[in-house]
Amino acid sequence: MMGWMGIDGSDDTLIAKTPKKSPLVSRMMLLVFAVSCGIYIFSVCLRQISTRPRPKSMNLQLFEGPCRDSGVEESKRLYLHYPKPETYSRAECACNPVRFFAILSMQRSGSGWFETLLNSHVNVSSNGEIFSVKERRSNVSTIFNTLDKVYNLDWVSSASKNECSAAVGFKWMLNQGLIQHHEEIVEYFKRRGVSAIFLFRRNLLRRMVSVLANSYDRDAKLLNGTHKSHVHSPKEAEILASYKPTIDTKLLLLNLKNEQNMSTRAMEYFKRTNHIVLYYEDLVHNRSKLSNVLKFLRIPRMKLKSRQVKIHKGSLSEQIGNWDEVHKTLKGTQYESFLVEDYKF
Repeated sequence: MMGWMGIDGSDDTLIAKTPKKSPLVSRMMLLVFAVSCGIYIFSVCLRQISTRPRPKSMNLQLFEGPCRDSGVEESKRLYLHYPKPETYSRAECACNPVRFFAILSMQRSGSGWFETLLNSHVNVSSNGEIFSVKERRSNVSTIFNTLDKVYNLDWVSSASKNECSAAVGFKWMLNQGLIQHHEEIVEYFKRRGVSAIFLFRRNLLRRMVSVLANSYDRDAKLLNGTHKSHVHSPKEAEILASYKPTIDTKLLLLNLKNEQNMSTRAMEYFKRTNHIVLYYEDLVHNRSKLSNVLKFLRIPRMKLKSRQVKIHKGSLSEQIGNWDEVHKTLKGTQYESFLVEDYKF
């Protein structure tokens, strides 16, 4: 402030005032300052986070995620499964892989004996002939529902192991909807990664004897009024083998041809699936071939055993009631080899 003395002696005061700034400009400057500070603080925090060790909670999240198939070829991962049963928890075995299989066979071809061998393995659960019940194979939907239940480990049977089973499956006879719905079942096997184990008999005449004898015993019930398809003692086997069936030789060649064609068609239908073909006679002759099955299922090798006792032993001439007639019918045909003794016990 500067003072001036007027001519008339009065004080004239001159006041110099600073011009007012625009409120809009001030606000803009304040906003720019705040944004700049925010960017700086954010960049500092970001650098600190990137150099800081990951907290344990993130490691826990990774552990609880999907099970990883480390070291497994991409083409093989389809056959590794991690079921989540609805009836129980697999707990610590949740990340133990399970392989799905199905034993595809024909009645009286040694599939029951073969399955008991597999079930003697601590890591295998084969649940029997589940499609012998007609309602389970009435249509494709019921078949798939049954398969899903088995492969989800929710199928309870005497063969069920613990939650750490490494291979799960069952027996499936060709005439139990398998051939009828083969197209849909093949696609299911391919989609779900189910491996097929074919088991057949080379000597179809021996199979026919077993089929006829088993059919007879359903009504006769030779074992104290009880029908048994498989036995565990030599005495029981001897009683059942005492019946010698009579074979209809007029239909013999046709029946043998039909049975042969059925097995051939089944292998043709399922050739695009992951599969292995076994023959009962080969397994009987050489038990070491069972190791091929364990290798196919990719489960640990161990000695397999069965309590079942074979019923029909020795020469076919001692097991067929009209042997001379059967011998004459097959002599000189493509089935003549069935007449010879093809294995011993």
